[in-house]
Amino acid sequence: MVFEDKMIMNGEPEEEEEEEEEEDMVDPLEVVREKCEQSEHCVHARERLEACESRVGSRSETTEDCTEELFDFLHARDHCVAHKVFQSVK
Repeated sequence: MVFEDKMIMNGEPEEEEEEEEEEDMVDPLEVVREKCEQSEHCVHARERLEACESRVGSRSETTEDCTEELFDFLHARDHCVAHKVFQSVK
């Protein structure tokens, strides 16, 4: 059984090298999103979202959810990203 595994693996080291190279690649969109989340407008929107989440999480029975705050945060982040993402794409 071990011999068969070695035979099967014989032609696959190149694929492992390719997988390692792919792991090193970073999505430029994620990098820009992280930078935009640090902007003043996004920080303010995130603070409101976190305050809502803690308020809702502290109550045992509530119909309130944080959909509006989440959409506000995502809108602010995506607005920032839209202006910056294409500068980093080759």
